[in-house]
Amino acid sequence: MSFSVESRSLPLITTRAISHPAVMKSFLAFALAASCFPVASMHAEDWPEFRGPDKQGHSTATGLPTEWSERKNVAWKAELPGRAWSSPVVIGDVIYMTNAVGKKDSTDPHDTYSLRVLALNATDGKLLWDTELFNVDSPHTFGVHGKNSYASPTPIYEGGRIYAHFGHFGTACVNAADGAVLWKNDTIKYSPVHGNGGCPVLVDGLLVFSCDAAQNPFIVALDAASGSERWRFQRKADAKKTFSFSTPLVIEVGGAKQLISPGSNVLSALDPQTGKEIWHINYEGYSVIPRPVYGNGMIYFSTGYDRPSVIAVRADGKGDVTKTHIAWTIDRGAPHTPSMLLIDDGLYMVADNGMVTCADAKTGKIHYQERVARQTSASPIYADGKIYIQDELGSGYVLKPGRRLDLISKNELGDKSLASYAVWKNKLLIRTQSALWCIGQG
Repeated sequence: MSFSVESRSLPLITTRAISHPAVMKSFLAFALAASCFPVASMHAEDWPEFRGPDKQGHSTATGLPTEWSERKNVAWKAELPGRAWSSPVVIGDVIYMTNAVGKKDSTDPHDTYSLRVLALNATDGKLLWDTELFNVDSPHTFGVHGKNSYASPTPIYEGGRIYAHFGHFGTACVNAADGAVLWKNDTIKYSPVHGNGGCPVLVDGLLVFSCDAAQNPFIVALDAASGSERWRFQRKADAKKTFSFSTPLVIEVGGAKQLISPGSNVLSALDPQTGKEIWHINYEGYSVIPRPVYGNGMIYFSTGYDRPSVIAVRADGKGDVTKTHIAWTIDRGAPHTPSMLLIDDGLYMVADNGMVTCADAKTGKIHYQERVARQTSASPIYADGKIYIQDELGSGYVLKPGRRLDLISKNELGDKSLASYAVWKNKLLIRTQSALWCIGQG
């Protein structure tokens, strides 16, 4: 184990990493582009983390495409080595992603893997830099789900820095301009089940993420400036299966911030500065994946396996509010994996089997439940007055929100896709198994 703070002026790309073919091309591209790549700074339409600027899948962008294919409305396509299901983030005209590249065979779990963060030029998809953060031998030790990868958590941008999280393999911070490593921390150890998935969240100088593993699940906060541990909260729930993969959400209630984090059998609301619990509710469920959404004074979340439900809970409680603050529950059509969308008074959810549900967010009354997509893991987004859904076989669906299903289009890319969308200007960024696609109407 190691914890280190770096003060490099150049990206950390080891000689060993450069020597294998999958990374040689990346390094040469970086060397050619290093003197002229754009420097990122925050813009109004940036997509700085998982689920975008509001952390709940909303974008204010307009003019997004409603039709695309492998040949239609493709601005560019950038081939990607390795296997990773993290989503892209974009700041200005720079896209950031994490990646996991096998040194010998990127499909072999017994291989040595290079866990990386990279930057692309959003205007043409060209590589700007590619930095190795962790080098892991046989990462399959704890096993990984067939739909997971060694680089599933989405990175975060803030203040000229990129924070990249790889679960129990480690967490790191790099300079967004050139990929230079600022700090790394691989001391947060636990035994994952099915690999890593939940993304971290930044709040008031802290980087917070969940470590819901095979036993003793906890939430931890690192100092965003140095990477040192600031606090740790031990989950308290009587769950036979303690592993989950959800991403926390920071909300504000009565002028005070709350960090909302679902885990197996418990939804915890913590003081983000101290890690002390404000309130919690208990339920039956494990392997919780979706990020919660917040509105109307309520948290909306899904309870995971075996019988997923969607629960709406009022966020103004103290202590155990299981019997006092649950507003309503929906027991059919709840997602195992995709996060939900809250649009005005409508709560939209996509189940893993592709069923789309629209419910009244205040009462839980279901307006419709209809099968739209095929198997789905990506979280939908709301942009330009439309809902965008991506299924695992690479099909994209565009819907109009409302009390009745209104499907505008179905679009095929023909490549497996589990990553969620990002938005850049008037274009969609779609990560598939082999490439990053920029989809736009000119």
